[in-house]
Amino acid sequence: MLKHTLLASGIAMMLGQPLSAAAADNAELQQIRNEIRNMKESYEARIQALEARLKQAEGAANETQAMARKANEKADQAATAPQPAAPSNPNAFNPEVSLILSGIYTNLSQDPANYRISGFVPGGEIGPGNRGFSLAESELGIYANIDPNFYGGLNLAFAPDNTVGVEEAFVQTIGLSQGLSVKFGRYFSAIGYLNEQHAHVWDFVDNPLAYQAFLGTQLGEDGVQVKWLAPTETFVELGAEIGRGRSFPGSDRDKNGSGAATVFAHVGGDVGVSHSWRAGLSYLRTSPQDRQYEDAAVTNSFAGTSKLWLADFVWKWAPEGNPVYTSFKLQGEYFRRREDGDLTYDVAGTALSDAYASSQSGWYLQGVYQFLPRWRVGLRRDQLDGGSVDYASNNANLGQPAYNPTKNSLMFDYNPSEFSRIRLQMAQDKSRQGVTDNQLFLQYQMSLGAHGAHKF
Repeated sequence: MLKHTLLASGIAMMLGQPLSAAAADNAELQQIRNEIRNMKESYEARIQALEARLKQAEGAANETQAMARKANEKADQAATAPQPAAPSNPNAFNPEVSLILSGIYTNLSQDPANYRISGFVPGGEIGPGNRGFSLAESELGIYANIDPNFYGGLNLAFAPDNTVGVEEAFVQTIGLSQGLSVKFGRYFSAIGYLNEQHAHVWDFVDNPLAYQAFLGTQLGEDGVQVKWLAPTETFVELGAEIGRGRSFPGSDRDKNGSGAATVFAHVGGDVGVSHSWRAGLSYLRTSPQDRQYEDAAVTNSFAGTSKLWLADFVWKWAPEGNPVYTSFKLQGEYFRRREDGDLTYDVAGTALSDAYASSQSGWYLQGVYQFLPRWRVGLRRDQLDGGSVDYASNNANLGQPAYNPTKNSLMFDYNPSEFSRIRLQMAQDKSRQGVTDNQLFLQYQMSLGAHGAHKF
């Protein structure tokens, strides 16, 4: 009996060992399967998290690029030359030197020596210039960081009569906070849109009639300018200037204090990817003393106050923001001036003085279309309103019939590169009452050396 029991136990043990091993193997396999499943779930969760982070990073990058593009456009609007906040290499303080070579051929149907804008007091260098071949205004510019706090620039203009003038010689702050910048020295005023631009940037050979009649072509100032650029997505720039008032409609005066003051506001932004705009309002007040001008070989002078209001607007279009192949720019400005004071007729002879008051206005509208890479065509309409002019007792000597000068200009230009331009312009100028001057200009402009970015 005992033998049978022992035998049965041995057989059971022999049979039970494989069953136990099989059970252990099944448990281990299940554990491995569970670990694989857990790893898959963990990796899927991590992949999903990484994909979410990737989408978030791509969105942030696109937003950053858009903000950077708008910031660059704001920077172009705020300054005509790059002004880095701090140098990043040993050559950062080396000046950028640029030379603009410009020449012109002029064909006029009327004698330019008799040029005037009927009904408007002249000032500055106005008119179409000399007939035939001549050197147009060429420029030499030197710009550089002075130190981490200041940026400076000098621009010399070489005129066809072999004279040299200092258009700009200024110092501008770099590191001020809160969007503030201060410029002091000699500079082009920031009023309007075209006034700050050098001649080689103009889309036409000459500035519009309104600039010639109200600002003597361009308002330069010796003084101090303060600008504030708002920290907003929309471009908002506010500014003010006080200065000597040496340029027309002011006069150079030997006095303490300032002779002119301006305030201006500019706003702008993007409309989608392909469109951008800028608009502005400006005001100039100056107090000329003994501002002289000639009329019919008689020298007269004015003393009093001159107030000018100016509104400007610019719209630009380029497909997908790329102006390489095609683009269009529409711009216009409106001027309104009020002058009050005393006018002396025939300073060297009769010297008859009496009250003087005038209220006059003018505008221009132009469009420039780039229809092929490097090729552009432009059309501009100039219109002045003679308004009301009262010379008091001098009306007998200076009274002029009401007349509204006009001018139409058509231009074509070819730009072999960003450094060269050849331009053909035709114009019908009716600045003088009863006279039509048919004008033809052929101009070249060549840029040598480093040159900063231009404003919007």
